[in-house]
Amino acid sequence: MKLSALIDSAAGISLGSVTLLSVLSAILVFLICLLSITVILRIVGNIQKRRRLDGAIQGFIRSAIKAGLWLIAAVIIADRLGIKTASLVTLIGVAGLALSLSIQGVLANLFSGLTLLTTKPFTAGDYVDIDDISGSISEIGLFYTTLITADNKIIYVPNSQVAGTKIVNYTRREDRRVEMCFLVSRAVSPDTVKAALREAAGADARAMKEPAPFAGLRAYRDGAAEYVLRVWTRNEDYWDLYYTLNERVGAVFEKQGIPMSGGQVTIRLEK
Repeated sequence: MKLSALIDSAAGISLGSVTLLSVLSAILVFLICLLSITVILRIVGNIQKRRRLDGAIQGFIRSAIKAGLWLIAAVIIADRLGIKTASLVTLIGVAGLALSLSIQGVLANLFSGLTLLTTKPFTAGDYVDIDDISGSISEIGLFYTTLITADNKIIYVPNSQVAGTKIVNYTRREDRRVEMCFLVSRAVSPDTVKAALREAAGADARAMKEPAPFAGLRAYRDGAAEYVLRVWTRNEDYWDLYYTLNERVGAVFEKQGIPMSGGQVTIRLEK
């Protein structure tokens, strides 16, 4: 009886609509929620480790789950304290909608960043074209992708722009093809020009033997024939080989007396 009387006496202590019993009940619920959230976050962390997700994605997922769980816990605790949760939930919903509308650009960048980190169209160090921007990827953040251009400029591109445009990755493959075009006088035999182009390509050790360099007549222009030279090389040797081939082709043409042409313009004067 004494214990029952003590409980009844404690239940009678109140501050407005909040009683001592409801406070004790809310504290107990808080401790249960704290334990449950800790266990859930630990399980999520173990799953993330097995999935080997990117660190930024892991942090975002963990923070989002933690915020959601504590929001649910707050509603449960408020209910134990006798606070009307229906109006609280409505208020949270309205506040969330207003917040999402005010920061929709930030949210677009955030979810685009998560998409890039998940699908991985590029990684740090890759050389890419993003729309009209070219450079090496320095960092993939949750809101911005950072590129370093060839002239050492740092460019921050919003992730929503990156995810919504065409991406060309030059680094993902180990080999890359150099393609060059040359205008030569039509008076020169195509076999002579193609042999000269293959000679220039074969003189450089960075040019792969397999696939073999290809030379062909692409098209006829005004007063000239356009030839194409395609050579495969290692990705890291691309630009060095590109510029060297320009010099080698010019030297071979000069040695063999093959005139390069820039086209001609015919002007007729009539009386």
